[in-house]
Amino acid sequence: MSRAVTVDDLAFAGIALAAGLLAAFLARVVLRWLAKHADRTRWSGDDVIVEALRRVVPWAAVVAGAASAAATLPLTRTVHTHVNQSLTVLLIFVCTLAAARVIAGLVQTVTQSRSGVAGSATIFVNITRVLVLAIGFLVVLQTLGISIAPMLTALGVGGLAVALALQDTLANLFAGIHILASKTVQPGDYIRLSSGEEGYVEDINWRQTTVRALSNNLVVIPNGQLAKANMTNYMRPEQQLTILVQAGVAYDSDLEQVERVTMEVVAEVMTEITGAIPEHEPAVRFHTFGDSRIGFTVILGVGEFSDQYRIKHEFIKRLHRRYQREGIRIPAPARTVALQQGAVVIPQQRTAQEAGDTQIARLD
Repeated sequence: MSRAVTVDDLAFAGIALAAGLLAAFLARVVLRWLAKHADRTRWSGDDVIVEALRRVVPWAAVVAGAASAAATLPLTRTVHTHVNQSLTVLLIFVCTLAAARVIAGLVQTVTQSRSGVAGSATIFVNITRVLVLAIGFLVVLQTLGISIAPMLTALGVGGLAVALALQDTLANLFAGIHILASKTVQPGDYIRLSSGEEGYVEDINWRQTTVRALSNNLVVIPNGQLAKANMTNYMRPEQQLTILVQAGVAYDSDLEQVERVTMEVVAEVMTEITGAIPEHEPAVRFHTFGDSRIGFTVILGVGEFSDQYRIKHEFIKRLHRRYQREGIRIPAPARTVALQQGAVVIPQQRTAQEAGDTQIARLD
């Protein structure tokens, strides 16, 4: 010290520190009020900004008060320099965390607000957060007087070794970025892989894609494997689907009546069942003279992939009940078995799984 600390020095330092604490308290009150108003807006980005400011502004006020208090004390140049560096590093650290939170939150807000963009994919958010934290770390080193040029050179030289050691991780990272950039798969899509895995895409992060099956289990697929697999996306280019229901009636049925009754049941299901598309134009198409019945296909429209099970369930129940009421017969499959003994052939009928199959058995 150049001189002894006096009571006035301590008083001024206390006033400066108290002023910083008071400013931090007032800032928290004002920002809390702003947060309530931000909740009422439709844009979620202002919530992210206000929440980040609630973390950084009070700390900045406290640091400013502490710096002012240190400036009023008769400290040596070395101590004063160390105190200023420590407070600066603390402020940079808080600002870096707040900036990472704000930028990552804004990135997530923008991706969620745009259709066709990965709204729930954490890969972009994580990359943004890591970049901001890395920049803040380099600024802290530069503030402390540590040259970052040798570090950047060492990172460049060691980058090849790191890339070789983490080639699988990097392959999954770039595969995830490619998947999202090409918009072939987005969180919320229902996909089915050629290997059999299927479900709703929950998230795509830096290493893997999480898929939630209809059984509510999670399937984890590496991004590299997903990028190379043959895949069907049931949400692209449209979420609405057309499903086919196969049916058949007896040969003695009035096909005009069958078509009319079926269309009435279809209209009833499309109107009353959740997930159906009433404006979709249904159709009934007869296509096959089978062994025991005339086959036809009913074409229905559903809102998304999982809706088809509920709609098929209700449609088959109501169609069966209506056919019984109208006297329209759905024949059971039959199999003809010919028993041959010597020159005598005895035809017999029995129920079987497949219609029209004929078997000949020789009795010794």
